[in-house]
Parts: sequence; structure tokens; C-alpha cells
Amino acid sequence: MRLPFLITICLLASTDISAQFDTYLVTFHNKGNNPYSISQPQEYLSQRAIDRRARYGINIDSLDLPVTPAYIDSIKILGNVEILATSKWLNQVAIKTTDANKIAEITAFPFVNTVNTIAPRPNGYQQTNNKFNHFPAFGPSLFYRNTSIESDTFNYGSSSAQVKIHRTDFLHRWGFTGRGMQLAMMDAGYFHYQSLSAFDSLRIDNRILGTWDFVEQNESVNEDYYHGMQCLSTIAANLPGEFVGTAPHASFYLYRTEDVASEFPIEEHYLAAGFERADSVGADVTSTSLGYSVFSESQFNHTYEDMNGHTTMAARALNIGAQKGMLMVAAAGNDGNSPWHYISTPGDADSALTVGAVDTTGTPGNFSSYGPAFGGNIKPTLAAVGWNAIVSNTNNGKPMFSSGTSFACPNLAGVATCLWQAFPEVNQRTIINTLIASATKANNPDNRVGYGIPDVRDAFVRLQKAGYTQSISEQECIVFINLHVKIMTGMKIIIERKTENEFTYSPLTELSIQNDFDFHSLNTTDDLSNTPEGLIKYRMAMILGIDTTYTLDSLSIQHIDNCHSIIPETDGIVLSPNPANSQVKLTIQSAQGGKYFYGLYNILGQQMLQNSLTVQPGSTHLFLPLTKYANGIYFIKVWDNKKKRIGSMPLLIKP
Repeated sequence: MRLPFLITICLLASTDISAQFDTYLVTFHNKGNNPYSISQPQEYLSQRAIDRRARYGINIDSLDLPVTPAYIDSIKILGNVEILATSKWLNQVAIKTTDANKIAEITAFPFVNTVNTIAPRPNGYQQTNNKFNHFPAFGPSLFYRNTSIESDTFNYGSSSAQVKIHRTDFLHRWGFTGRGMQLAMMDAGYFHYQSLSAFDSLRIDNRILGTWDFVEQNESVNEDYYHGMQCLSTIAANLPGEFVGTAPHASFYLYRTEDVASEFPIEEHYLAAGFERADSVGADVTSTSLGYSVFSESQFNHTYEDMNGHTTMAARALNIGAQKGMLMVAAAGNDGNSPWHYISTPGDADSALTVGAVDTTGTPGNFSSYGPAFGGNIKPTLAAVGWNAIVSNTNNGKPMFSSGTSFACPNLAGVATCLWQAFPEVNQRTIINTLIASATKANNPDNRVGYGIPDVRDAFVRLQKAGYTQSISEQECIVFINLHVKIMTGMKIIIERKTENEFTYSPLTELSIQNDFDFHSLNTTDDLSNTPEGLIKYRMAMILGIDTTYTLDSLSIQHIDNCHSIIPETDGIVLSPNPANSQVKLTIQSAQGGKYFYGLYNILGQQMLQNSLTVQPGSTHLFLPLTKYANGIYFIKVWDNKKKRIGSMPLLIKP
């Protein structure tokens, strides 16, 4: 793990390259004889995970199946072998044994693909059950920041600048604070999250949904290293007037996948297992402030060529997590000043939203790792505050400064979570692409901050516009305007109109609703009886509070003055269009007016529809929906109340 900037210290005692290994990674050829079935996903996935797949059209496949239990049992019954974490996505299991004969037996199993060393015996490496006490506190950069009460939604206090650099306060004002969304944190421990004041509301609301320590194989993560707690605070802290995170009402899973006492590939395996657990429980977003490049034994080191987005265990697992519909956020790394220089994995992953560090003015941190990924993929993807970021201290949870892409990552994970809360109908790739489009360097990305610093107010507008649809029609000089838009109480749409002879738009009407943020249909009409013929233009202005107004879209219609129909000498009917698809306009021309009947008949003469109406002398227009009828030839017939037929016309319904 690349620890936060300014705390890099020697973690290891002097070791010999020939250190004895006792931890191995066993990979399997397949998932043969698996008792689980793709057709019964509820046996190994939560309903929330199944619903996510259904919502975004993601198929359940063999990757979702657990590792074949018989394979694990065959290894376990050999004796003198400890089973550690499994990874179903990578189809592998970590084991611990000092018995070389057991390794030989496992290798000989026909279902085993490879057996490789992945971590050493603990001898010679510093280890402790209390990782925080083992490491010194931050250096001179640790100090408390004076806080001030602000007149905004949450009284952000010292974290105001790192929240507002993305205009996240805009989302918060509309109630998008992460409520109902679930984040899974991957880190080295969450020291005293159960007692620190920054997380009071998190505990009171029971929004810690689950924990697991993959290193120690138990549920307790409260006594371990503080790094994860500080990352959590950038999202979840809720101390009004002092420190408020970017998604203060979200819910969390806290997973420990990192052993800070040493650096070995088994931690990438634990990370993969953590991603899988997050997916299985139904988490929406993962935040990973960990990075791997150089290990405690050089034989395991990654090369820059490995940082191609899909080679390392961590990158492969992250990409699969994204395939399963989760939004995967990862830190770029803190190697900007080191010989390694480049991003680390899983920040290199193709599907990762990789985050570089800036300060609150947007200046990149010199420690923030450089992109691109090997092969040229733009990394980092975006940037957030990680240089002099506000995080919780370990004594009482109050705010302090610290630096690292470790904090830029969860900052932006919280921002993305709030945006996705507003637009859950779009998938995680759309959220990332929209954040990219809203960012400061969207058109000229670089290898320091990628596409730059995203603006979620701009992203919100883009997503609102993307889901918007409209239609317009005119009948007897009455214009019908129909809007379908995601809107809520407090938002409103001003419809403006301009004729050919006018130079500016004039307000026509205001539309609003009293409801939660969701798609709603809004309708209005415009009487053009006294308006000259010509092109009539309409413009829809969306007003989002006092600070945001933008044009949703525009419409136009060629107005023809048919407001006063000429009374025909004889009765008749007209169909338009013909052939038709979803609907047809039936025009009844009547010399006398009165009660009329109309019907729809198929080619065999069977009646499909019959209705009646009263018409005035002149032309009367009806719109008949056709979507429930099969394609083919039909007849529309109209007769008066004396059963005298006044018209019969064939109608072709086609796709």
C-alpha cells in the first residue's frame, strides 16, 4: 500500500531475499462440478446485487459462481493447510502451510492450474496487532484548522473548500447526500471509527452495514491502522460547522484488505476478495486508497509494463467489479517524486475512476503519481483535493490537514455517490463519462490530473438534459406541448415563445410539480387563434434554485391558420398518416354536426374498436392509438346516428 504523503517510513526490518515462504496462491482450471447455479443467484448474491444487474442489463455468469467447494475441501482435508481468502472472479484461493509435501499434493490435483508463493512467513517482518501504535503520527503537517460556521446546507466548516471545489454543495442542497447509497471501503484498518465523534451520526443511523478483516479473517476492523478511518472521514464525517464529508448520509461496508507491516501480492488477492464481497452484498461504489508496485521482496515487483490496466490481480478484479455494475474509484498513488513515478495498481485498471491529488486551488500535488497507464490510457482519470485535505485525527475525530491521493480518492468517491443517487437509472460508466465531460480539462487531459476537476452541478445538468424528451403538435390552432423530465419540488420550467415577427422570447407559462426527484410528464397548451401564420418557436428554461438556469431544449412548429374550419357541403373522413404506426389522426368533416359513431375493423370484418362522439359543423380531429393492434390492413368506418355511413377508409398499420 502506498501510505499517505509525508508518512513514508521504513516498514520492514532487514530481510534476506531467500526468506522462507509459507503462503501460496492456488488457481483452478475451472468451476466444474459446482453445486451453485446461474439460474439460482440468490444462493450467493444478495437481492440488492441481483437488482443492480437487472437494472443495468448485466447477465449473471460463471464469474458470479463461488469457487467450487469440492476443490477447497480437497485441499483442506490434506491437513496442515490453512485456508485463507478465496476469489471467485479470479478462481483462486490463498493458503498457508509449511509442509512442502502438501504443496506437492495440491499441485498434483487435476483441477489445480498453478501454485505460487505469494507471501512469507512472519519471521523477519515487523508485525503487530495494533498497527496504529506501531507507526509514528504525522510530521509537521499535522495541525488543527480553525473552523467557522458557514451559511450553507451543512455548515461545512474546515472542509468547505474541498467539498465546494466540485460544487458538491449544489447536490447537497437538493437532498443528494448519499442517502440510500452504499459504499465499500478497501483499506488497512479503521482505527476507532466506533468511538470518534466524526462518525456519531453514522453509528446512530446504523449506516455501517458490515465489516470484514481479510488479513486476520474476522469482523473487527476498529483496532487496526488509522488510514482507512481517515479516508472514511472525507466521505462520512458529519460535524456541522467543523467538518462535513462529501456524502455524509451514505452507508458503508468497511473491509480491511491491507497488511501495513509488509507488502506482498497476497494483499492484491485480499483486495480482489474485498471487491467481490462488496459486489455480493450489493454495494454501489468502492473506494480503494491502496496501490501496489514495489513489494517487500523485489522478486514480486511490478513493472511499468504491468500497469496496462488488465494484468495485475488488483486491476483484473477491479475491472470485473465494474462489469458487475459497481463504480470503482481508486487512488492514483503518491509516487510523483519517487523513481517509480507512475500510477500504481489498481489505479491503472481500465475501468477505474482513478483520482489524482490537487489542493483547494486546483494545483496538482507534486507527490501525485503520473500517468498514463502503460499503453497510453489516460490516468489519472480525474482529480480531487488530496493535498492538505481535511481528515479526522485519531484522538477525537476532529479535522486536521493531511496529504495523499488516498484522500483525493474517497473525496471524489463521495461526490460521485451523490450524483449517482440523483440518477440511478444510468450505469456507472455514464456517471464517470459525465464527470469527465464536466471537468476542467475535458478537452485537453494531461498526465497529472487527467481530465481535471469535475463540476457536479454541470454533470447534474448534463444528466437531466440527457433524460429529457418532448413533443409538440397543433390541432385547430391549439398547440399541445408535452415534456417528460426528471424534476422535483423546488425546480420549475419556464416555457417561452417567439413568432417569426418577434426578436426575443416572451414567457408563456411556468410548469412545476410537488414531488420527489423523478421522471414526470408536464403538459401545457398554447392558443394560436390570433397569431399570424409562420414558424413558432418555443424554448424550455429549467430553473434550479437561485443559481442555476439553463435551456433544456427548444421546439418549433409551422403554424397554419385553420382555426375556423370551413363547413363542408357533404360529410367525409380523412386519415393521417396512412400507413400509420403508433397512432392515426381521424378527421371527421361534418356539414350538420351531431352524434357520430366510428369503428375499427380488421381485414376479416371483425370489430376491434367502436366509440361515439358529438361533433360540431366543420372538422373534428381524433387521435386513435394503434400500438395494441397487430400490423396489417384495417378499415375505419364512420356513420351518423341514423346509421348512415359517411365514410370508410382502409388503414395500413406497419412497424
